[in-house]
Amino acid sequence: MSIGKQSESNAYKNWQCYASTIEKLLSESCATDGSGLEMDMDSALALWRDAAIKCREQGEIVFVGNGASASIASHCAADIMKNACITTRVFTDLSMLTAMGNDEGYEKVFMLPIQQCMKNTDMLVAISSSGRSPNILHAVSAARKKGAYIATVSAFSEDNPLRNFGDCNIFVQTHSYGLAESCHAAILHCWMDMLTTNRI
Repeated sequence: MSIGKQSESNAYKNWQCYASTIEKLLSESCATDGSGLEMDMDSALALWRDAAIKCREQGEIVFVGNGASASIASHCAADIMKNACITTRVFTDLSMLTAMGNDEGYEKVFMLPIQQCMKNTDMLVAISSSGRSPNILHAVSAARKKGAYIATVSAFSEDNPLRNFGDCNIFVQTHSYGLAESCHAAILHCWMDMLTTNRI
């Protein structure tokens, strides 16, 4: 359920309004499984956590995102490797990105390395405010073909295609980049903290 554009614009009046809007968006976040069936957030996060724990022994967690979502992806990769003792990977090397983008097209910058390195024991975490970025959708498609577990975090439109591609999909109903990114960071931190408590 959307909080509405009027309520969203009210978020910027002052700190209390902003914090209240974030709280409402997080409480109304929607989680679905690979069949599109809704789950409560606690169940979704627990399933996502359990899938990630399986990566500790024989897999790794790969993160993809653009812009601010790329920064969130890098942050998550660092925290999980350090605090949850799980191998992670994030495609932020400038030489690799520019080479792939220049030679193959930007829509393939994540897809190609995923095709080369991902295994069916791995996990892909795809972060996208719009849920429509071609390079993210290509990455998810490549990971699916490899048999990897896929988790998606998106916002903006309820019918964004990314929501249909994961084994666990979490959606935040907002059209604001700032609000979406803030909520995505909170959701991912919740998941990471759940992993940290299961590091041993």
